[in-house]
Amino acid sequence: MKIYLAGTAVSKPKEEIKLQELFKQGCKLHSYFHCVDGFERKWFRMNTRNKVDLFLDSGAFSAKNKNIEIDIQEYIEFIKINEKHINCYANLDVIGNPKATLKNQKIMEKAGLSPVPVFHFGEDPELYLKPLIGKYEYIALGGLVVGANKRLIPWLDNIFKKYLLDKNMMPLIKVHGFGITSFQLLFRYPWFSVDSTSWVVTGRVGSIFIPRYKNGKWVYNEPPLKIAVSSKSPNLKEAGRHIETLSPRQKQIFVDYLNDKHYVLGRSEFVEKSQTYELQDNEKWAEKKPVDKKSKRLIEIIHEPGISNTYQLRDELNVSYYLEVEKALPEWPWAFAKEKKTLFS
Repeated sequence: MKIYLAGTAVSKPKEEIKLQELFKQGCKLHSYFHCVDGFERKWFRMNTRNKVDLFLDSGAFSAKNKNIEIDIQEYIEFIKINEKHINCYANLDVIGNPKATLKNQKIMEKAGLSPVPVFHFGEDPELYLKPLIGKYEYIALGGLVVGANKRLIPWLDNIFKKYLLDKNMMPLIKVHGFGITSFQLLFRYPWFSVDSTSWVVTGRVGSIFIPRYKNGKWVYNEPPLKIAVSSKSPNLKEAGRHIETLSPRQKQIFVDYLNDKHYVLGRSEFVEKSQTYELQDNEKWAEKKPVDKKSKRLIEIIHEPGISNTYQLRDELNVSYYLEVEKALPEWPWAFAKEKKTLFS
């Protein structure tokens, strides 16, 4: 199974040599909608130069949330310009309108492209999924960010068992799962590939993934611990949620993991300064600018850079974690075993 790392590091690619190397070891999903400008465009260019295994998504979900319509001809042109750098690319789906999605599939194919067709949660599988089986080698399931797994699991169970699996519960077709952030969904179905933004989202909220530790080994095919490490984290006072509230045994496992990965926690000091204070090289503002211009503002003085005070390092560590998860997943194709007793049952 492939795990395409979605989302974008908000850092300059040329300065992130370690992150570049990590992306080269795995797979990366980019959104056309976000490749127009900003950090994602820069990272897309860097990843193409580095020959990273790339999946291009249209970004229709993000565009819809911003009430922006993607021009299909511009999307087609972008793909044609970059096709030699892209491993696969998705159809320009129209969320909530399967007829329009199918129309776009035909438009792109007529233009000489071979987009991965997309079927969405809630659409009629007899009309829009069943005709894809046998015609295409690779399809994608979208619209999966619908909330709790209690809604998704019955739907996915039915979709896989009725349309995507043979009598031996083996996959009939390669299936990509858009936005699979739940480990329960990741391990339950015989995906060919998925994408997830968890690596970057988790780092932004000041946390990292830690694998389970059993019999002297790190275990990557079970749900991880998600531990907050930032000194500004709201989980600072919650038992078992922050590095400072772990038990001595848990903290030692945490430290051992950092040591194995060659990272350190880091050390910072927080002090208040006037709003006119000029930051030094090892300092950054630790809170938003107060409305009252006379109020002091908190700064963070970084005495030792580490995962607690440098989000770029958290990005690296979380990408490294997902690379290990990818290695631990079964090699496709593998059978769906709903009745198998697992941590997710």
